[in-house]
Amino acid sequence: MSEKSYDVVVAGAGVAGVAAAIAAARQGAKTALIEKQCLLGGLATSGLIYVYLPLCDGCGNQIIYGLSEEMIRRSTEYGPFDVPEKWGGPKGGFQGIPSERFRCSFSPAGFTLTLDKMLAEADVDLWLDTVVCGAEKDGDTLKSITVFNTSGMTKINAKCFVDATGGAYLANLAGAKVITSENYVTPWVIEMGTKHEVFHFTESLHILGAWENPSTDSMDTFDTAKCYANCFNGKAISNFVRDSWELIRYHYNKFKTIEERQKNYPVHLAAMPQLRKIARIDALFNLTDEDNGRRFEDSVGLTGDWRKAKDVWDTPYRSLIPKDVKNLLAAGRCIGAENENAWEVFRVIPTAAMTGESAGIAAALSAMKNITPQDLNYNELKKALDKVRS
Repeated sequence: MSEKSYDVVVAGAGVAGVAAAIAAARQGAKTALIEKQCLLGGLATSGLIYVYLPLCDGCGNQIIYGLSEEMIRRSTEYGPFDVPEKWGGPKGGFQGIPSERFRCSFSPAGFTLTLDKMLAEADVDLWLDTVVCGAEKDGDTLKSITVFNTSGMTKINAKCFVDATGGAYLANLAGAKVITSENYVTPWVIEMGTKHEVFHFTESLHILGAWENPSTDSMDTFDTAKCYANCFNGKAISNFVRDSWELIRYHYNKFKTIEERQKNYPVHLAAMPQLRKIARIDALFNLTDEDNGRRFEDSVGLTGDWRKAKDVWDTPYRSLIPKDVKNLLAAGRCIGAENENAWEVFRVIPTAAMTGESAGIAAALSAMKNITPQDLNYNELKKALDKVRS
């Protein structure tokens, strides 16, 4: 088996993982990013999420800065959208979703191209089409992972690791406790068809939430509220995806004639399961619904509630650290945030980028000092975060 070594290794190249890898590399750490697909952006791109949710509190105040802001502004490079004029976009620009909040839509394919450019600019070593299939510890400290790709098996050593897989897969492989959640079938599809009310690129090309307007044909045989209680299971993932396809078929079954099918048909399906919440770590501090509005002494950033205005959540550094595995940080959807509201708030794109940047900087500082993230002095982390977000 071949072997490689880095300062920081990030698993998962969704928005959180890309942010973590870029942040670590910008701190001077030799960084690798491991991704099982050949697309970047995770659920945001391969899952056709298409919407960069707000960086503001809904009351006119920006509360997320740094890489999350850099990403939203650059997400428009290869697509028809831009941020609202109020937030620096051009007059008459198209946000995709009309809004006064600091958010916009993006082209999933275009955003992938931008993220790749950002990784190259930061000199991150990108491993695509590579699956993490093992983890090796020394006691309770993660020391290396095993990956598989067309070259075979490779052992990758690192001074610090970041789990940005969206489902705490690396943490689970390393023996950390992970907690799963429920998911509902809510498929989005890029289609040619009549203009959609909101999610459109052009008059005829748009993203459809297929559950919003399902065909009435045979809908009595399909439970649109079907719940998957535990998607941390291979067979459950397959069933989830196939049920998503079934619901999409129900939508297109209503187009019977050649003329109808020439005007209404799917162009692209999601390349990954459209799961919002898969699994998260059991962190040193798990955020709950009661922590809305609470301030923490070890804060790594704020986030708003994408569903409504005014609510502002603080993010303790401890929520990025699993209780039972050292040398590992979490970012994005798999940090320690539980219950209905906390996990919902912290699972989305701008917050994933914020926690990814925080985890990447913490990992780089820990690696350069040859310490674990648990032993990192918070004031040093805060100083580094303030510098990149000023």
